[in-house]
Amino acid sequence: MDKRRINVRAIIWCEGKLFAVKHKSKDGGEADYWCLPGGGLDPFESLADGVRRELLEETGVAAQVGRMLFGQQLRSTRPGRDEELEFFYHITNPEDFMDIDLVKTSHGAEELARYDFIDPATEDLLPEFLQTIDIEKYVETVLPVQIVDNFNEELR
Repeated sequence: MDKRRINVRAIIWCEGKLFAVKHKSKDGGEADYWCLPGGGLDPFESLADGVRRELLEETGVAAQVGRMLFGQQLRSTRPGRDEELEFFYHITNPEDFMDIDLVKTSHGAEELARYDFIDPATEDLLPEFLQTIDIEKYVETVLPVQIVDNFNEELR
């Protein structure tokens, strides 16, 4: 098994808020924190195709994938994994994510407790860098991709 996992995540920004999800907990409740929709790449799947597939599975919405905004490298907490790489893509059709029926998805009803457009500065959101970075600035202007290197931060 490859000890590195590659994940893709969606940045769906609309009117100052970020689309986020809460996964179901093992007891059937919901996680204590919000996160972005997305997941692991399938073998030989492109990053953009992975974002499209994950959003379709979780929300039932066909995403229009824009440019990459962020990337991060981190130690994995998943069994059998040492490291994870995550790539965050801007989704350019946020209005399509306003009203989702999780029952009509292939994975959403099983995996997600709820979804909403949230204020990342006031909610418990993972990854944490999304709580402090100016997401709107990255969405609205062409800035270099922001890379978060969690390995070097751990050494500080």
